[in-house]
Amino acid sequence: MKKISKFFVIRKRTLVITLAVLALGAVAAWLIVKNWPEPEPELPVVHVAPVVTDNVEIYGEYVGRVRAQQFVEVHARVEGYLESMTFDEGSYVQKGQTLFVINRGQYKARADKAKAQLQKDEAMEQQTKRQLERIRPLYEQNAASRLDLDNAVAAYETAKAAVEMSRADLAQAELELGYTTVTSPLSGQISERHVDIGTLVGPGNKSLLATIVKSDTVLVDFSMTSLDYLKSKERNVDLGQQVENRSWQPYVTITLADNTVYPFKGLVDFAEPQVDPQTGTFSVRAEMPNPDRALLPGQFTKVKLLLDVRENAVVVPAKAVIIEKGGAYIFVLRKDSTVERRFIELGPEVGNNVVVERGLVAGEKIVDEGYHKLSAGMKVRVAEGNGEEAAE
Repeated sequence: MKKISKFFVIRKRTLVITLAVLALGAVAAWLIVKNWPEPEPELPVVHVAPVVTDNVEIYGEYVGRVRAQQFVEVHARVEGYLESMTFDEGSYVQKGQTLFVINRGQYKARADKAKAQLQKDEAMEQQTKRQLERIRPLYEQNAASRLDLDNAVAAYETAKAAVEMSRADLAQAELELGYTTVTSPLSGQISERHVDIGTLVGPGNKSLLATIVKSDTVLVDFSMTSLDYLKSKERNVDLGQQVENRSWQPYVTITLADNTVYPFKGLVDFAEPQVDPQTGTFSVRAEMPNPDRALLPGQFTKVKLLLDVRENAVVVPAKAVIIEKGGAYIFVLRKDSTVERRFIELGPEVGNNVVVERGLVAGEKIVDEGYHKLSAGMKVRVAEGNGEEAAE
């Protein structure tokens, strides 16, 4: 019994000592935690980019149609049977090159006849002139009557008129003879023939023989809105007129059917002076070189027209701009690593960048990644490298 009482006394004493040690440990831990410095809050990580200036080119995009600079129809100007054709269909012909020959023998005979008639009338003129020269002195000596003199003068004047008429007939005959040889009025690509050899052609029958297209230089037609016109006037751009003292001109580039950009550029050389009331647009024309004849008249194409060049414009990445109902703003990094919400006035968007009209100056740093977790005045940590840490 005494042994059992002694066991419980020892166990009770051990328990009291253990509880005392635990209490002292708890107090010590509480004191340590109380005096432990609080950890700093984790700063949001952002990526920043400097505000830069650049010469920004502003384009307008339209749908255009290519047409030939010249399109000429070759007609037969005299009536006759088509004797020969001296070109290959679809080939390139030079200006003045012979294309067709029309019944030349018939018109050659007419010209020869007119020439012979002229020679006959010239001989008659010389004869009447000599008769008048003989009668005039006789009349002055009263050896010939007034009637003889008047008849001689009338015969001479009639002969002179006959000569003039024969000369006109000869000129007409030679002109028609020249029309029997049909030549190319310009250098260009010729179409297939519209009539066959041996066909009767001319004013009373089929007169269209072929067409010739001058396509080493082409014209591109497209339409612009009246709003485009007002904007161009604001930028001091007169479409169709070149300004000598300006570093750039409103040039045109086009995209081909395979979505490749045509290597040559054209210039706007004409703009319609009035707006079509039905469409609200006005026609614009650009002239473009086509030395390899890669552009075919009649095809449609995409047109890009340089409307303006903003020199030394403030440019920022479009992804850095936040647009809400109150307007557009951007986060600007201050020197103390805090961010400021800056409202800005946006200009035109060019590619992945946007022009800022007001609100930023070159040299400032803006947040372009990680801004979704920011608020004004918040302190941030700038990520190194390409901003992957800020994106995460």
